[in-house]
Amino acid sequence: MFLVTPIYRTLQNLVVFSWDFILATLNLLTPKRKIGHVIPEGHPGAGGKWPEYVAPREGDSRCSCPALNAMANHGILPHDGKNIKFNELGPKIRTTYNFASTFCFFVPNFAANMLNRSYSKDTFDLADLDLHNGIEHDASLTREDSALVSDQSKPHIPYVKELLASASGKDKDGNPLLTPKDLSDYSAKRRVDARATNPHFTLDFFHKVFGSSNSSTMLTIFGGRISDLESILVEERIPEGWESRVRKRMGLTFAAFNSTVLKVELGVNEKKYKAKLSSAEAEPASTSG
Repeated sequence: MFLVTPIYRTLQNLVVFSWDFILATLNLLTPKRKIGHVIPEGHPGAGGKWPEYVAPREGDSRCSCPALNAMANHGILPHDGKNIKFNELGPKIRTTYNFASTFCFFVPNFAANMLNRSYSKDTFDLADLDLHNGIEHDASLTREDSALVSDQSKPHIPYVKELLASASGKDKDGNPLLTPKDLSDYSAKRRVDARATNPHFTLDFFHKVFGSSNSSTMLTIFGGRISDLESILVEERIPEGWESRVRKRMGLTFAAFNSTVLKVELGVNEKKYKAKLSSAEAEPASTSG
């Protein structure tokens, strides 16, 4: 059994990523969905009309993922965030955010394996996903480390505001946009600061890339648009009239997504941030002298 499970999972991942390559190719050959028609008819959000937003109530389950919390807040997932079937999560992510079917299988299946549960039979509460160093990790861009704040269900607003204020890009109308460099720079800051303030800090290579994957959805699904991100990150609410900025017919594949993830992660330069921090600390002393 100990031998069969890793082999099975390896073969499963091989199938998923082979299929992902096919979907990425189909995206190159087929026209994009029309603006205003990204979400299929009959599904929540079609035509930009989202179910009513209701903030979480006492006892509701939420996690460190703003996108999943938003789905619960709008009733796309159970509003209490509980007893969600792993194999029903993917299709709802697919129609809400237009991720590819490969992504929408891989992530819930990864979560099921992480929690030692069955993807096809079992359920989970959103808070279950915050098993430390599973999906949840230190140096998040929107949460304090779990060693400092055990409840990861709520965003740390100062981090969110600082992140959004760092936007250096502009769209064609002059509205602010987050760029890959903005995310890289803020990730470097968070990693350095978290290491200094959290005595239990850990962040291995896998979770560095995982963190850059999480943040890259801000650039892909949300197009880096500050007006949309403020709603999704602060209130965990999908803006009225919003639809995914990914209009590819087969959705956002790993093949396409990973190019953004690598750009963000390879741009993270902790040494540069430390040098900048040291320079800022030394400046008052040199000025007074």
